[in-house]
Amino acid sequence: MSDVKVKPGILSGFMELLPGKQKIFDNMQATLREVFSSYGFYGLDTPVLERTEILLAKGGGETEKQVYRFDRGDTDITMRYDLTVPLARYVAEHYSDLSFPFKRYQIGKVYRGERSQKGRFREFYQCDIDIIGDGKLSVLNEAECPAVMAEALTALGIPDFKIRINNRKLLNGLFEIYGVQDKKTEILRAVDKIEKIGREKVIEELKENGLAEENAADILDTVTFGKSSAETEEMLSSFAGKSALFDEGVSDLKRVMDAMRSLGVKEENFGYDLSIARGLDYYTGSVYETQFTPDPSIGSICSGGRYDDLAGYFTDRPLPGVGMSIGLTRLFYILNEKEYFKDEAGSAAEVLFIPMTDDMDKALSFSAQLRSAGVRVQTYYEDKKFKKKMDYANKLGIPFVALLGEDEIKEGKISLKDMRSGEQAMLDIKEAAARIKA
Repeated sequence: MSDVKVKPGILSGFMELLPGKQKIFDNMQATLREVFSSYGFYGLDTPVLERTEILLAKGGGETEKQVYRFDRGDTDITMRYDLTVPLARYVAEHYSDLSFPFKRYQIGKVYRGERSQKGRFREFYQCDIDIIGDGKLSVLNEAECPAVMAEALTALGIPDFKIRINNRKLLNGLFEIYGVQDKKTEILRAVDKIEKIGREKVIEELKENGLAEENAADILDTVTFGKSSAETEEMLSSFAGKSALFDEGVSDLKRVMDAMRSLGVKEENFGYDLSIARGLDYYTGSVYETQFTPDPSIGSICSGGRYDDLAGYFTDRPLPGVGMSIGLTRLFYILNEKEYFKDEAGSAAEVLFIPMTDDMDKALSFSAQLRSAGVRVQTYYEDKKFKKKMDYANKLGIPFVALLGEDEIKEGKISLKDMRSGEQAMLDIKEAAARIKA
C-alpha cells in the first residue's frame, strides 16, 4: 500500500452535511412527504440514469451542454437533470396502469454540469409535485398546487414567503389586444428581465423588437401593476370584452385566487404578479414564482405552472397537468445561511442504553423490548469509563439514559435518567417507554 495519503474532499458544486444538519435536512423531506400525502399525492422514485434519447427528447439548447452523459457498452446514458422529463416518460409508459388525475410527488437528486456558485449546486435535491389529467384537467388543480406548497413551506417553519401568480392566457390575450401577438416570445423574454435590468432597458428592448414606444410602455405598465388584489382585478376589468383569450385568463386567475383563499392560504402568502412570464414554450395557464420575502434577491424558491402537453415527445395522448418545484438543496442552503435552523438538531436516539454488568445479552434483550415499545434506542457496547459514556449521551443530545446493573436485572427493570432534569427512577419497560414518549 502506498504511503502517500489522498487529501479528502468533495467536488465543487456538491454538498454533504454533518450529522446534526443532515437530521434537519432529513426532517425537511419527511415534513414535505407528510404534507403532500395529506393531499393524496403518491410518492414516486424514477431512476437517476435514463437513456439519453429519453432525457434529451427536446434536443439541443443549454440543457445538452449541462448534462452528465456517458456511454456504457452500446447504451448512451444521461443522468437526469430534472424530475419532469422522467415523469413524462413514466406517465406515457405506464398510462394504462394509472388512474387520472394522477397526483405524484418526488424528492430526488438531479445533476447539472453548470458553473457552481454560492447557493447553486451541480448535484441537488429537487422536490416536485404534479397533477396530471387525461385529456382535461380542472382549473381548481391550479389552485391546489400552490396551496399545497404554501402549507409545505409553512410546515417547514418558513412563514416569510409570497407565491406570485400570473396566467399565460392573460398575457397572450393582452398581446392580442395590442396587436403584437406575433411578438409575444420577444415581449415575454424582455418582460422576464424587468427585475434584473429595469423598466427603461426593457422598453428599449421591446422597441428594438418593433413595438411602438407607447404600446411598449402600456404593456409594461399593465404587467408591472403592483397594487392590491382588489385594485389589480379592477384594472384587469378595464380590458374586458377586448379579447376572449384575455377574458378567459382573467377568469381562470381569479378562480385560482378565490380557491386558494377557500383552501386556507393566508392573504400575505400569495398575490397577483402579472410580470411573471416563465416557461415561454411550456406553460399554458397559471404560472407561479415564490419569493422569500426577507431577501427577494435570491430569486424564486418554488416555481411552476400549468402545461397542456406533458408527454408530447413520447405519446399522442393529450396529458395536461400542473406542477410546482422546490430546489430543496438550495432552499436548505439559503435557510442555513440565514440561521433559520437551531444549532441543536436533536439526537437520532431517544435513549442511550448503558449496560453496567458483563451480561450483555440481558442488555440487548431490554433494548429490543424498548424498541418494540416504539422508542428509538442506541446501546453502548464500548468498554469505557462511566463518565465517558455519560459524556457521549450529552454530546449527542440524547435526552434519556437507561442503566442496567445487577439490581435492575433482579427487579426486571431499568433505571431511567432524564438528562435534562437529572431525575432518575427504576421503571419497567412499559413505564420507561411511557416516560420517554411523554
